[in-house]
This record gives sequence, C-alpha cells and structure tokens, in this order.
Amino acid sequence: MGKDPKVTNGAGIPVANNQTAMTVGPRGPMAMEDVWYMEKMAHFDREVIPERRMHAKGSGAFGTFRVTNDITKYTKAKIFSEVGKETEIFIRFSTVAGERGAADAERDIRGYAIKFYTEDGNWDLVGNNTPVFFMRDPHHFIGLNRAVKRDPRTNLRSANNNWDFWTSLPEALHQVTITMSDRGIPKSYRHMHGFSSHAYSMINENNERVYVKFHMKTQQGIENISDEEAEKLIGMDRESHGRDLYEAIEKGNFPKWKMYIQVMTQEQADNMPYNPFDLTKVWYHGEYPLIEVGEYELNRNPENYFADVEQAAFTPANVVPGISFSPDKMLQGRLFVYGDAHRYRLGVNHHQIPVNSPKNATNNHPYHKDGQMRVDGNGGSEVHYAPNSYGNYVEYTEHEEPMQKANGDIGRWNFRDDDDDYFTQPGKLFRLMSPEQQKVLVENTRRAMGDAEEKIKLRHIEHCFYADEKYGRMLAEELGIDVDFSKFDVEEYKKRKRTDTSY
Repeated sequence: MGKDPKVTNGAGIPVANNQTAMTVGPRGPMAMEDVWYMEKMAHFDREVIPERRMHAKGSGAFGTFRVTNDITKYTKAKIFSEVGKETEIFIRFSTVAGERGAADAERDIRGYAIKFYTEDGNWDLVGNNTPVFFMRDPHHFIGLNRAVKRDPRTNLRSANNNWDFWTSLPEALHQVTITMSDRGIPKSYRHMHGFSSHAYSMINENNERVYVKFHMKTQQGIENISDEEAEKLIGMDRESHGRDLYEAIEKGNFPKWKMYIQVMTQEQADNMPYNPFDLTKVWYHGEYPLIEVGEYELNRNPENYFADVEQAAFTPANVVPGISFSPDKMLQGRLFVYGDAHRYRLGVNHHQIPVNSPKNATNNHPYHKDGQMRVDGNGGSEVHYAPNSYGNYVEYTEHEEPMQKANGDIGRWNFRDDDDDYFTQPGKLFRLMSPEQQKVLVENTRRAMGDAEEKIKLRHIEHCFYADEKYGRMLAEELGIDVDFSKFDVEEYKKRKRTDTSY
C-alpha cells in the first residue's frame, strides 16, 4: 500500500470514481467527458515497452561488491583502490534466445550483466555464463537472432534454422559444445559462473595497459539440470530461475560470487599462437592464471520489477577511468549496439531512470541536453556548448588513455585468413569431460537438433570429428547416421570457403 492509498491521475488530481464509466443514462453510450477513463486507457495502451531483441527474459537484484585483493598495479580504477572497499551493484541475469514470456529453464546460454555504481560513474560489465560465444564478427549478430527465434512462415522455433546457422560458422563449435553439455541448463541463476567473455584492458597510474578477462565464480557451487528435469520443471514453473533468486534473497540466503581476472601483457598478446581477442577462444588458465579481485553478494530485491529490472540498461561502452577496451571486434561491435538499443527502448534520457543513474558519481555533469523525458533540470541556465569562454565542460585530461598498438591498415580483413583453427579448444573441452558427460553432450545435441536436415547434421558431425575423432563418431552413432569418416580431411575443409567467408 502507498503512503496515501487514495488514487489520483498523472497530474495529481483526485479521481472520484475508478469503477464506473460515465454514460448518457444508465444504459446509454459513454461520454467523452469521462477524461479519467481516457487517460487511464491511453496509458494502459502504452504500458508495454519494446522487449530486448536478445536477453528479453530476466531477473535482477541489488547487492554489494567488496575488494579482497590489491590489483592497483594493473588499474587506477577507484573501485579497486583499496582492499575492503565496497561498491553498490545491480545484476541482471537472463536467458538469451527466449522472449519475455519464455521459460527460465530452457537450454540456452545466460546473460550476466553487472552495474557497479562507482564514484567515477557507472561501470557495466556485460557478459554471459560462458567464457566464449558463437561468432567472431559482429555482422553475424542479426543472423544469430533470426536463426534462434521464430521462423517467418511458421512463427515457430526451427531447429533446422538454428543448426544451419550454427554449423555454417565452424568457429561456433566451442560455444555449441558448452551449450549442449551438462552446463547448458543451470539449476538457477545462483548456481552458475559469470564471464566477461571479451578481453578488456586495465590502465594503471603510470598509464600502462594490460589486457584482462573477468571471471565470476559462484560460491553456491555449479549445479545443472538435465533435459528431462527441465521438461518437468517448465511444466510446473516457467519462472523457476526468477523465483529461486527472489525467494533466496527474501529469506536472507544471499547468493555470493568471487571475481577474478586473467592478465595478459601486450608482449604476450603479440606472441599468442592464436588471436587473443577472438571471442570464440579462451585464455588457458595454466598460462594466464586467475587472480582474485573481490567478492559480491546480492542482498536486496527490487521493490518494483518493471522500474529496476525491465528498465535496467547495460552497455559495455560504460567503462570508468582505469578500465578500457581491447581490439576484440565483437566487443567493438557491441559498444554502439547496446546503448542504441536502450535509446530505442527507453529513450535518449534513460540514464535518468533511477536504476541506471550514476547515483554515486562525485560529479555528474552531463553534456547531453533536451530530449524526451528530461527531468534533471537540463543543466539549468549554464552555458550549454563547448568550447566556450567561461570554463564550463572542462575535460578530465588526466584520464587520457595510452594509445593501443596499431594492428595494420583499416580494411575488411578476412578473419579466417588470420586464424582458421576452430577445433583445438572444443576438442580439449571434450577431452576434459568424463565419459558420462560426453554421453550427455551427444544426447543433448541429438534432442536439440530435432528435425534439422541430414546435411546440417552431417556438417556438425564433421566439425565435431575435427575437434576430436571420438566426439564425431559418438554423435554420428547417437544421430543414427552412417558416416564415411575417411572422407573427412580438415585441410580440404579449410579450402571450402565461399565468397561470403562462411563455410
């Protein structure tokens, strides 16, 4: 109940009757004078905002991040300035392919987005629950969206569309293997890791840059469910992950994660045998060990889901001094797309929505002016242009970043010419699995491929065979397809490039 339960309209005017329409006589037509009805319905007609194209179904909570280890030799970011320092955070978890009404326990990767409310503004760490992704080039973003969502003719999900796209990108095999493994359906948001997936960079007080990947390790332990368990769960509860997170926090069972980084110098990046900024590959922990950074817990549920979770806006472009980007072209592609999606969904001034506002920034002095829903005073009567003669809008020149190493001339470089090894890391992942996990992997793949055409299934078998011979043979047997493996030649396969650079 509100502090004053009596109802008003949007202008604060008391509403005398919220139950009965104004009509001409007891059985006559409605009167245009029933202005409350018109305002009420006009607002209702506009209540539903556009859903996110990806990550539409999600849950979120507020919490606290605490530094546990000194990493100031890598970064001057104030959030990491001293051990024990605490920063307020908001996290949104989500499925990726499902729509806003989709079930939580579907086989899918999960979004994992953290907003840190620092004194230098909001830092958004936007990742997933997997350390890699399906693609290397951002031009394929739209293709992924269309392949995993509804077919334009049937308006149904299509296994054929999905697997045709995935198998047309051999670099997707690493992510596909993870998605089809026993980790493809987490038991809950509390029981999964998070990853930045992309490489970012850190800059220290001496303006020295290193590249980093972020890892968020659940302290509840990894727990997953099978296809069969998910099928039963979805039949009983389509909101299982959201319900689990909400109820755990309400009961005081606050979920916790530890944050780690991997660190790579420019020299190490230059000498990597593969592209260190390829989103389809990991950095091996044996070569780039995890370094503890801090820990965080989620300890407060939103008071209103729409206000905080549905309106939460994250973009990897939001980095604070001491944290920056890398040459990862997938990251570069996201730097524009995410913010632009929020400008469409929520408006150009979505930063003023409380969950998105830089509430702890010591100086919030935006250059932006005007636009729909401007409610922060709009800069008052101060000089609103730059440069000017009055000292307004002065740059933070101390935060000028060092130049990143140039990689060559600007052009449309075919990334497959740089590195066409899509199979080593998925093969290593397969060999890390126990025989039972390998069996689950191919069984999940068989179910997920459904009625995909045989030529698409054969393409995936071929990819798996190049990753590990046993992987390919097990999948062929599981799919019931008789395959002449003697015809598979990875070197010949690499020559099968079409003009559109896909295989």
